[in-house]
Amino acid sequence: MGQSSFLLSCRLCGRGRIMSDAVGGPRGGGTRRGAHAINSHPWAMPPGQGPSEGWTLLAPRGTAPRVAMCVGKCSRIVGPCLLVLGTLSVAASVLLLFPGGTWRYLAEGHISQHAKAVPGIWGGGIAVLLAATHITAVGWRCGCAGCSDCGTRRNAFVSAVLSKLALLGAAACFVLSGVGLTNGPLCFYNSTEHGPLWGYPFLDAGGQEPDIRVENYLYDHHTWSTCLEPVGVVAWNVVLFSLLLLVSAAEMVLASLQILNGCLGCLCGFCEGK
Repeated sequence: MGQSSFLLSCRLCGRGRIMSDAVGGPRGGGTRRGAHAINSHPWAMPPGQGPSEGWTLLAPRGTAPRVAMCVGKCSRIVGPCLLVLGTLSVAASVLLLFPGGTWRYLAEGHISQHAKAVPGIWGGGIAVLLAATHITAVGWRCGCAGCSDCGTRRNAFVSAVLSKLALLGAAACFVLSGVGLTNGPLCFYNSTEHGPLWGYPFLDAGGQEPDIRVENYLYDHHTWSTCLEPVGVVAWNVVLFSLLLLVSAAEMVLASLQILNGCLGCLCGFCEGK
């Protein structure tokens, strides 16, 4: 009978660490046989125990680590993308407060209510940037430091929670931006009933005929000259609110992807063990 014995243990869910202990055997021969047993058999039973006790399940080689690596790589892509999108959202929302590039209309209060709500700052901006910062930090630390406690399940859980917050913020930004784009800008125009005044000419003109409002405002650029002040405010409004719509839609897609990615990280971790 051989004089070597070994004890195998494997942490489930891709931690990738297999501890073996070999005792005796000339020149470590028992260790080599133990390693061969690890690679060959998915089930291992320590000697001296019955068939109904002491069994340890060994994860298939490469399966869980491969999933964990995929989760970490996804975080390193999603995080920087959300950072860029969140920054664009903040910039677009801030520019909406300064039509024509001047601060005078903001000081006078002649800014549309949906631009004043700044959905791109608190919705598509801060909420998304919080999640993006955490995701990027965890993903890149994981890629640079191997598995030195960077991909814990706690970080994966926090990532999923922050991604849900980012999803809600981006959804709110999408809705408010869509309404702001539909209603049109606040501007100084000649009203047929009350003369020159500040208001929403495209919203007022299409109150009873919304189809005409959409056709005249969004598709017929000749009606944009209805607004006398600020100069070019209609194009300013359309471009920036459209940008917020696109950015928030992309943020919702990426946040949803990261929620799924974070749930996988809770099960498998972010990093491949060594």
